[in-house]
Amino acid sequence: MNVVIIGSGGREHALALSVSKSKLLNKLFIIPGNPGTGKIGINILIDVNDSWGILNFCLSNSIDLVIVGPEQPLIEGISDILSKNGIKVFGPSKEAARLEGEKSFAKDLMKEYGIPTAAYEIFYKDDYEKSLTYLQNIKYPVVIKANGIAAGKGVVIAENYQSAKNAVDDCFLKHSFGNAGDKIVIEEFMTGQEASIFAITDGLDFILLPAAQDHKRIFDGDKGKNTGGMGAYAPTPFVDEEILFQISQKIVIPTLKAMRDKSANYSGCLYCGLMLTDEGPKVVEFNCRFGDPETQVVLPLLDGDLLELLITTANVKINKNSVWYNGGSSACVVAASAGYPDKYEKGKVISGIDIAENDELLVYHAGTSIKNGELVTNGGRVLGITSVIKENNLKLAKQKCYDAISKIHFDGMQFRKDICDKALNKNSN
Repeated sequence: MNVVIIGSGGREHALALSVSKSKLLNKLFIIPGNPGTGKIGINILIDVNDSWGILNFCLSNSIDLVIVGPEQPLIEGISDILSKNGIKVFGPSKEAARLEGEKSFAKDLMKEYGIPTAAYEIFYKDDYEKSLTYLQNIKYPVVIKANGIAAGKGVVIAENYQSAKNAVDDCFLKHSFGNAGDKIVIEEFMTGQEASIFAITDGLDFILLPAAQDHKRIFDGDKGKNTGGMGAYAPTPFVDEEILFQISQKIVIPTLKAMRDKSANYSGCLYCGLMLTDEGPKVVEFNCRFGDPETQVVLPLLDGDLLELLITTANVKINKNSVWYNGGSSACVVAASAGYPDKYEKGKVISGIDIAENDELLVYHAGTSIKNGELVTNGGRVLGITSVIKENNLKLAKQKCYDAISKIHFDGMQFRKDICDKALNKNSN
């Protein structure tokens, strides 16, 4: 098979690495890719949002499957364009991708179908004064979300009225998130452990991959601003077989039914961002693609053939026996640029990757490029330093991960030092 992976980050590097091991693979292209994916397949410099350019490339190169990494092309309908031209796609249609692209759509769908999630209210830009009145009469903390996509940064946990008002002002008055902030969702604050679950589905049947836990905040102890993700680990001990059963029965199955009822059959990866509350798992958010950086820790824990799973899903005949959990564990720590998630500089020389990598340590490229023959930073999240060990031992996975980070350097490198600690604290109790 000739395969295209769309995207340029750590998630796409992880997908490329897993797909490259398939017995079904002939040629692997990554659009546009990064220096890491360039060592696995062939990088093609086409913009991820240039759907017609991608279509023409696929038609010219006899592409059998396109795997879409980032959300933006899916939300804009790349799956529809490719499918209508006879190219198989792993990724939902434009209508199905509304589950991520429009938070209000997802919340209303969950309410209609009784899918557990936080209580909420929706406000439009013209409802500015009404939203402030609402905020003056509720309990805190509260969660405020831009309705559209905002690169993982359009969510604020407000501890009091003033911080909530600031979040609303960012959306409605300052237009910090563009059109994505013209509508907001104000949600009840849920407590518990967070978990990320990937449901790979052809719209009817599905398989759940090992559960991971992401770390969105920039600083240790979940402090500071939200980011695209500062690290993850898998499997999380907070999700056992009973909770997986609840997730299947109360969340995944009714969501897929709801989408079929809405004539928007969901095919691809349904990312379920969950809060494990005292009342059971509840949906924090849905994403219409693999999560980043959770993909970096989940995929290495799969034996079998990932490409077989993805192509059978795209063919609406999912082979759930294509992959299985191998019993190992993985921890990923993101090395980010100074200033991220706010303003940051690019072009800092990166060193030490070749020293850090070994049989149990992968370094995924997330925001890198080659300049004058040197590997340099080219994004806010630069590298995903990821340990992969054969036993389910998160303490050891964390140790190997941070040992490797000490060997890597670029000016201003920042990273969290507490990835895995929630799991380790649970296991020590």
